[in-house]
Amino acid sequence: MKQEIPSCLVPVLLCSMLIAALQPPAAEAERRVVAPSAAVLDLPFSPAVWNGDLLMLSGAIANRPGTTEVEGNAFVQTRTTLDNLKTVLHAAGLDFSDVVDVNVYLADSRHFAPFNKIYHQGLQAPRPSRTVMRADIAIPGALTEISMIALRRGVERRAITPEGWPEIEAFSWGTLAGDTLFISGMVSNDPATSRRVPGDPKAQVQQSMANVGKVLKAAGMGYDNLVSCRVYLDDARSFAAFNEVYPTFFKQAPPARATVRAGLIDAEMHVELQCTAVQGERRAVMPDGATPRKTLSPAIRVGERLFLSGMVGRTAQGVFPPGPTAQTEVVLANLRATLAAAGMTFDDVTDATVYLSDIRFYDAMNAVYAKTLGRPAPARATVGTVLMTPDALVEIQMHARQSVENGTAGH
Repeated sequence: MKQEIPSCLVPVLLCSMLIAALQPPAAEAERRVVAPSAAVLDLPFSPAVWNGDLLMLSGAIANRPGTTEVEGNAFVQTRTTLDNLKTVLHAAGLDFSDVVDVNVYLADSRHFAPFNKIYHQGLQAPRPSRTVMRADIAIPGALTEISMIALRRGVERRAITPEGWPEIEAFSWGTLAGDTLFISGMVSNDPATSRRVPGDPKAQVQQSMANVGKVLKAAGMGYDNLVSCRVYLDDARSFAAFNEVYPTFFKQAPPARATVRAGLIDAEMHVELQCTAVQGERRAVMPDGATPRKTLSPAIRVGERLFLSGMVGRTAQGVFPPGPTAQTEVVLANLRATLAAAGMTFDDVTDATVYLSDIRFYDAMNAVYAKTLGRPAPARATVGTVLMTPDALVEIQMHARQSVENGTAGH
C-alpha cells in the first residue's frame, strides 16, 4: 500500500520533479545543489550537491517517487535504484559515464550476485571505483542503497591499474578524477598473484594498505596524499590490531578516517579500506583543545576542500550521553568545532555519511540533523552498522568546500 512520504524518514527521494542542476562555473567554490521541487527540498538532504568539479549524490534506494513504497527482488530494486540515480545525473547534465566512485550497501550479502548483474548492465566500461558491503538500510523492505560521485565534463579522468594487476570488469582499482584519486575498497589479497592473506588481522591490514599504496603509486602519489579513508572491519575486536599497523604507513599527519564494523562481501576478508587521495599541499586541521593522534586527523585540508573524520557523540569530558538524540547533538557540535577550525560552517558541507549503531535511531538522528544543518542540506547516505566504541550510537563523516561567502580558498 502506498504511503505519503514523511520528511524525516526517507533516505533519498528521486522524483520526476527534479528541475535543474545549479551547476557552478569551475572557478566558483560555493555549494550548489541539484535542486528538486519545493516539496522535496523539505527533506534534510539534497539529491546531489556540487563540490567543485565533483557531484556528490545522496544514497538512493528503490522507492517510487513521492512515497516510501519499495517493491521487488534484488534484481528489480537494483535496477530501480540505478534509474533513480540516473534521474539525478540527468538533472545535472551527466550520465553514468561521468561517475567516478560508487558506494553500495546491501541489506543481505546474498544479494551481491543479482546486484552485480544489473550493475554491469547499467554502468559501462571504464567502470568507476567501487566499494560494496552489507549494512542495514532505513526503509523496511529496501535491499540496497547506492551513493555515487560524478565528475564534471571536460575534467580529465582515467582508470588506474597498478603494474601487474589484472583489469577487472566490475570496477576500476582506482579512478583519477582531476586531482582526486578514488581507490576501490582494498582487501588483503594480492591482485598480482591472487595470493590470499590468512586470517591474522595485522597481516590483513598490512596487505590491504600495501594494495592502497600500489594504486597510489600507479597514480603518481604516495600515502601522504591520502586525505580520507573509510575502514570496514568484520569484527570490532580487530580494531586494536588495525590501529597498531595502520599509522606506520604515514610520515606526515594521517588522513581523516571513519571506522565501523560492516559485513564484507568476501567472507575470508576481515578488513577493507576505501581511500581518497588528492594531489596538492595538505594540512591537518585541529579544533581547539584537540590533541594530535597517530591514527587519524580530525580533518585534512587541501586548498578549499576539507575532509573530516567520522565523529561520535563523546563529549569533551569523555562521556557518551544516553540516547541517539543527545549523541547526535554532540556529534554535530564536534563536527561544527572542526569546521570552525578550518574557517568553515555547516553551510560549506557538501555531503555526509551517517552510521547508526541501530537503524531504529534514524528518526531521532534526523530530527536533530535537520534542525542543525538547515536548508539546503548536503547530500547524504545513512546506514546501520556497529560502531567501534560500544557506547557510541551515531557517527557522522562529512566533506566540505570553502564557499566564496565564508572566506577565500586555502584559508
